Amino acid sequence: MAADASQRKALRYQQTLLYGEYREQLGSFARREATRLLTERQWRKQKGDTRRGHGQRHHHSVTMESYLTHTSSTKTSHPYSKCRDCVARIQRYIVTKLGEDWIFLVLLGLTMALVSWSMDYASAKSLQAYKWMHGELTGNVPIQYLAWVIYPIVLVMFASFFCNLVSPQAIGSGIPELKTILRGVVLKEYLTLKAFVAKVIGLTAGLGSGMPVGKEGPFVHIASICAAVLSRFMSIFSGVYENPYGYTDILTVGCAVGVGCCFGTPLGGVLFSIEVTSTYFAVRNYWRGYFAATFSAFIFRVLSVWNKDAVTITALFRTNFRMDFPFDLQELPAFAFIGISCGFLGAFFVYLNRQVVLVMRRQTILTRFLTKHRLIYPGAVTLVIATLTFPPGFGQFMAGELMPRECINSLFDNFTWTKLSATAPPPGLGRSSAWLHPDVSVFLILLLFFIMKFWMSAVSTTMPIPSGAFMPVFILGAAFGRLVGEIMASLFPNGILFDGIVYRILPGGYAVIGAAALTGAVTHTVSTAVICFELTGQISHILPMMVAVILANMVAQGLQPSLYDSIIQVKKLPYLPDNNLFCSLSKYNIFVEDMMVRKVIFLSSQSTYRELGYLLDSTSLKTIPLVDSKESMILLGSIERTELQAISDWWLSAERRVFEKGQGSSDQGWDVNHTLCLLIGKMQIKAWEEEELDKPISMDEIRIDPSPFQLVERTSLHKTHTLFSLLGLSHAYVTSIGKLVGVVALKELQKAIEGSTRSGVRLRPPLASFRDANRKSKKHTVPPASPSSPNRDRKLLAEGGRREGGGRRKESEGVRWEDGEGTEEGEGEKGEGELAESRRNR
Repeated sequence: MAADASQRKALRYQQTLLYGEYREQLGSFARREATRLLTERQWRKQKGDTRRGHGQRHHHSVTMESYLTHTSSTKTSHPYSKCRDCVARIQRYIVTKLGEDWIFLVLLGLTMALVSWSMDYASAKSLQAYKWMHGELTGNVPIQYLAWVIYPIVLVMFASFFCNLVSPQAIGSGIPELKTILRGVVLKEYLTLKAFVAKVIGLTAGLGSGMPVGKEGPFVHIASICAAVLSRFMSIFSGVYENPYGYTDILTVGCAVGVGCCFGTPLGGVLFSIEVTSTYFAVRNYWRGYFAATFSAFIFRVLSVWNKDAVTITALFRTNFRMDFPFDLQELPAFAFIGISCGFLGAFFVYLNRQVVLVMRRQTILTRFLTKHRLIYPGAVTLVIATLTFPPGFGQFMAGELMPRECINSLFDNFTWTKLSATAPPPGLGRSSAWLHPDVSVFLILLLFFIMKFWMSAVSTTMPIPSGAFMPVFILGAAFGRLVGEIMASLFPNGILFDGIVYRILPGGYAVIGAAALTGAVTHTVSTAVICFELTGQISHILPMMVAVILANMVAQGLQPSLYDSIIQVKKLPYLPDNNLFCSLSKYNIFVEDMMVRKVIFLSSQSTYRELGYLLDSTSLKTIPLVDSKESMILLGSIERTELQAISDWWLSAERRVFEKGQGSSDQGWDVNHTLCLLIGKMQIKAWEEEELDKPISMDEIRIDPSPFQLVERTSLHKTHTLFSLLGLSHAYVTSIGKLVGVVALKELQKAIEGSTRSGVRLRPPLASFRDANRKSKKHTVPPASPSSPNRDRKLLAEGGRREGGGRRKESEGVRWEDGEGTEEGEGEKGEGELAESRRNR
């Protein structure tokens, strides 16, 4: 009550008839409190290390007050104090403004626009050199073949070698890992500058090789790394960026910028990033994503105009379909056919991609060989693909001379190839002439292109280089749609009659719809339609495109997971799957008590420093629950591992030993090691340490989270999954009337949703809790606890720590993650003295 009264007095609280009111603004009070805390922090820095103050905090309260009084008096007596105060206010204002959101978003958008344009420029020059080399060697087929094959092999092997050398985390797409990070799991080294450098250089080399690899997935990873690094820089100006809960918002904005800046599609980029990476999206990040993505896309296109790559800011793959009557209603069945077919094809693409990885893993001898010689697999894949696409060879029957962007531009054009294949190609046909062969039908060329590029794209995305699947799948969908469009044009050579007017078929429109439908089927997104609108600059086919994309998603989602979820499963990343409770109503009867881990590592208020040392050595958990006592098990809160490590190190530190001996304060400037040698010998130090280890932990010096997330025993699986997904939880403590009874983490929740359990553990049958309710109510009295002593607890914890054998860290497919708060607490939290029991169960 006294504290409340003083708080009200500080804020000038006045009680009125209905509600009280504060006579002073809360902001002014908060500003004064922040100034006081900053002054106290500066005082602590002058007195010594902050951690050293843990053991001396209660000795300096009077000194602190005198310091504050002296500081305030010194400030008022200075002759230039007003000028200094004015300069300080201006400095604080500038720093505050620099730390605002829009500054961070502008810097992020500008940086990613420069990176995207630089990568496109470098890869375009590389492909230009590739085509020039091929053209200059015309007439000498063997040398031409060697140049066509060796050039991409060198670039791909360089990308693989560089990524393995600098940062193996840069390999692959990056979107599956980001989905895991946004779920609250900490993946080691995935958002570092090393990964950024390796991803940018490796992706540029991969794109410049002409292989069927995409840019969008890796660029999302690059943008997220840039956002994470910029947030650490911006924390200098504003402490908001140090907030762990704001870290997810920053990465979400980075994903939106990555997609929007990749092709200059801000609207579709934001929507695609939301669909791909987020289960639940915070609306407060909506404007941030659009602002940063729009600014980034604008700068990206301006740079293209500045480099004379474009005349003005236009769509990347601009089309010129007629707007008055782009399609007839009689064509809707053909569009629906494209959607349904793309659904099956997208599911098969995901299946094929996963099977390629699993087959490679099953061959243990081959796996060991390729792991030892990492460059052989990407080199062999590149050799096969380059050989099959060699233009004078088999490549002439599948437009092998066209690079990815040239394929898209030619597939989207307005020419009807079936009317041109029988004659000589007209002069203005451009790159579309590569699809025409005097001896082969255009239908066969499109079919061969689709079949060959289908398996090439599925295999190329498994190479150990930075690569995405969005652009290769986009080209595949465009080829399939173009094939259907050419068939329709041959079936209706004179066009479709409507209201006395004949309208010709537009095969390019079918290609755009096929590209959106197949990409949406592979990624399980609908926003690919919006991306296509922005890429082509036209919305003439908006209705058939949405129909095709929705149908493709309906089919694909019923057959296979998305490509990103499939990669998560293959890499065994700790990600929470979707809880399809509508398909299994029995899961409503599964509760937290049926799947939680009941043996929990914890600290009590009576725990000693020796027990703390054993706990830190035996586990790698990031947070430890704190209970009232071993008998009551009332949950008081949770403590960060870093906090416990700091207090443990300080308790046996040399500074504290000298301080306890009373040889002066910590600010006298003596040599600690020399003084220790004079005061106490080694035997005395050992005896002192043993004595100090048996003392209980001083909880007053530790920052405790008093409200860790808790669930009750009867929380259903459906509600638990919703809370974990909505709040991004990695673990939750299970309590019964305040008593800690277990812990549930991502691993347990994932196993329960998938219908499997841990080895040696079985989920309780449905409605088991109802059958046990009466028995629990009858046996509500707590049985007498066995007597607990420090020696007994230390022996039990020491035995468990030896059997546990140290903290565990999982590794899967070169991916390491820190699951101290997540899967390890679900799988690795065992009771004190019983840490070895789970090992036997396994």
